[in-house]
Amino acid sequence: MTRPSDRTIELIHRLVGFDTVSRKSNLRLIEFVRDSLAGLGVDSILIPDETGTKANLFATIGPKDRPGIALSGHTDVVPVDDQNWSSDPFVAVEKNGKIYGRGTADMKSFVAVALALVPEMVEAQFSAPIHLAFSYDEEIGCVGVRGLIAALARMPVKPMACIVGEPTGMKVVTAHKGKAAMRCLVHGLACHSAMAPYGVNAVETAAEIVTYLRAMGRRLRARCDPGFDPPFGTVHTGTISGGIALNIVPAECIFDFEIRTLPGESPEDLIDEVREYADTALVPDMRAISPLAGITWEALSGFPGLATPEDSDIAQLAKTLSGSNSAGKVSFGTEAGLFHEAGIPAVVCGPGGIAEAHKPDEFVALDQVARCEDFLRRLIGRMTAT
Repeated sequence: MTRPSDRTIELIHRLVGFDTVSRKSNLRLIEFVRDSLAGLGVDSILIPDETGTKANLFATIGPKDRPGIALSGHTDVVPVDDQNWSSDPFVAVEKNGKIYGRGTADMKSFVAVALALVPEMVEAQFSAPIHLAFSYDEEIGCVGVRGLIAALARMPVKPMACIVGEPTGMKVVTAHKGKAAMRCLVHGLACHSAMAPYGVNAVETAAEIVTYLRAMGRRLRARCDPGFDPPFGTVHTGTISGGIALNIVPAECIFDFEIRTLPGESPEDLIDEVREYADTALVPDMRAISPLAGITWEALSGFPGLATPEDSDIAQLAKTLSGSNSAGKVSFGTEAGLFHEAGIPAVVCGPGGIAEAHKPDEFVALDQVARCEDFLRRLIGRMTAT
């Protein structure tokens, strides 16, 4: 088994030790990264959120007057609540060729490798720079990186391409699905269940919308792309709540759903379709009983799909760096779609597997981390070439 450098392993341990669950601040980690880079003579730009409790970080190593390759990673992790871990999830543990801890796969190991190689980047005579782009709140809908991308648009020079280090087993990924997550609130009219026809049953109305969404999901199966698993778009209702007692017609019901689409399909168009169905087929009957009845919608999160051509410069470069002639597609989403949408072509490639992410005893294999080091060292060599 190939083992990564001690510096990379040390940084994985250090980054895992920062509890950066999305509901918490990531500033201690970001400030650690900023100070570490400053100690190597690299300046950073922090892009905070509106509360000042979270921040993105952007840094450039090499010439600042020309575009380079951005290495993108998110610093937040998913919660560990109610998960049965064998050890403290925020203390990295190495055993049997793996490092365990929250974020080891998703995706602090990639961030650690990038940081561990900064001294080599600083010593290199780059013809074009390497940028570091570290974000917050990716896990709740790619929220934080939008502010970073907006800041890049205001800079005189922005990256020419981006590599997002989500866990792909160090295989290059050029496409992923898009997603839109929504909350639907149905407002009915309560009454005694013995007088049910005189009320507006919010639960039953919600059930009709959920049934429509289920049919929509079946319809999406007609268009397939075998590169994805599953090979079609999906519709999923995740939570639903309504009613307070069996003998009361429920006045309120709330449910959350998501739509994931293949590149080229628009989840927003499907949301418009289900809203039109509700407005035309359900709301008139509701308001015939109560003019105050109705349905409201709230966008929770979303991100565009990714479809980077395999013959693009960044895809060809990433395949060369990985030592593979092929690229894949994944069903999970990343920040790559947002970079690509902003005119920064992107691919996804990072250590670890998505199957290990978000679970108790999350881990990354050491040989995966070593492969990531090799990948980024080859990138350093390419950026140094004249």
